[in-house]
Amino acid sequence: MYFQYGIMEYYEFLFGIHVSEVHVDQIGRMRLFVRVVETGSFSRAAKAEGVVQSTASKEMSALEKHIGGTLVRRNSRGLTITEQGQEFYDFSVGMLADLDAAEDRIRSGQTSPRGRLRVTCPAVFSSRLIVPNLPDFFQRYPDLSIDLQVSERYLNLVGDGIDVAIRIGNLADSSLLSRQIGSVTAVVVASPGYLERYGKPRGLEDLQHHACLPFMFQGNSKTWKFEVDGSQVEIVPSAALRTNDADAVHTAVRAGLGLAQGPRWIFCDDIDAGTLVPLLTAYAPQPFPIQAVHSGTRRMNGAIKAFVDFVAELTRGELNLRMA
Repeated sequence: MYFQYGIMEYYEFLFGIHVSEVHVDQIGRMRLFVRVVETGSFSRAAKAEGVVQSTASKEMSALEKHIGGTLVRRNSRGLTITEQGQEFYDFSVGMLADLDAAEDRIRSGQTSPRGRLRVTCPAVFSSRLIVPNLPDFFQRYPDLSIDLQVSERYLNLVGDGIDVAIRIGNLADSSLLSRQIGSVTAVVVASPGYLERYGKPRGLEDLQHHACLPFMFQGNSKTWKFEVDGSQVEIVPSAALRTNDADAVHTAVRAGLGLAQGPRWIFCDDIDAGTLVPLLTAYAPQPFPIQAVHSGTRRMNGAIKAFVDFVAELTRGELNLRMA
């Protein structure tokens, strides 16, 4: 790590900046510069750092003046990092990571993590699991605050300035770092009234005769997944209603508009109450992982770890019990 070899001396050697000049303002400007490079935009970087765009531009100009070189070039198509900027970015990422790690080690056992976390997760996960339990989280970590972006689409963690994302399913982007914190089991359900009118599907081939309520994800209907003789089978659902709102799907299936497939924990109270009936359980797919994801360009600091550990507790407790 840079601290091991004298980070301030290295800083002075590489960029000609006196050790005494590396103060809080410069560290903040370095963090802003890293955000600018990673987001490719002054406006997105400013939003991620909680400042207005004019302040971000002013701070970047001050940093370049202090260093005595151009770090990024502005043009009509966006930003381009210079050779000197790339060198300074690589150094800054390592320095800031080591600084954060050192602060975490010093605070360990003395104070709780602090700062503002930018989190994204699906709407139903937010409303039914995370938000109801935030009072306990903030009681544990009074120096932490959370910006929660609820979205069914996969936000760009670096581009949108996200610290951690909660995602359900397998990851396609290998550049992201992930930790599995739980799993969900999918189930097909329908209301007793719907089944009384249209009958129960006995096999997957019967689904073509039923209204299968699609959940829209990034503009497309998510396929329903099943397992048949050890192989995965996917079916494209179709019904008069399509929506990207999981709560709307839940309401629609309770209203008798069709069948729905989703995480069992969403429907478990209705199943227990008899207002929804599980179907085709012999074809249930393998559980889907719940993953906490963060960018590979940053190490998991104490604040992120505290949040991920907390959500892992929730999934191990409430979700796993309710999915049994």
